[in-house]
Amino acid sequence: MGDRRQARELALQALFFFDMDKSVSDKSLEAFCANNEEKLTQEVKPFFLDLVEGVRENSSQIDAFLNKYSKNWKISRMPVVDRNIMRIAIFEFLKHSDIPPSVTINEAVEIGKKYGTRDSGSFINGVLDRIKSLEGFE
Repeated sequence: MGDRRQARELALQALFFFDMDKSVSDKSLEAFCANNEEKLTQEVKPFFLDLVEGVRENSSQIDAFLNKYSKNWKISRMPVVDRNIMRIAIFEFLKHSDIPPSVTINEAVEIGKKYGTRDSGSFINGVLDRIKSLEGFE
């Protein structure tokens, strides 16, 4: 597994935990990092932290995209895994112009297939593709 994939998967796990716990603090992030110290290598940790902190800091803008482009789905009703995978991907669209949107979507779909439900891949692909196309992330 590549370093960026590892960072995305760990970011998903951290964001899932924060979402379920309903609280995000520096202390909880430090605890997550301590519990995953061997996976958070020097190559993985910077991108992981960028994703987690970026999603946290830009959550209202990211969730606005999700609300706008997820047809007939309220964020609160989305599966927690799918919701957080898409949050990571939208953050990448917004702040990582060095990563092609097609790569971001492919990574999100693959992670959704691994951690989500049978329908996660197609749901994630549909929402992210709409955002990419309609918001001009090319």
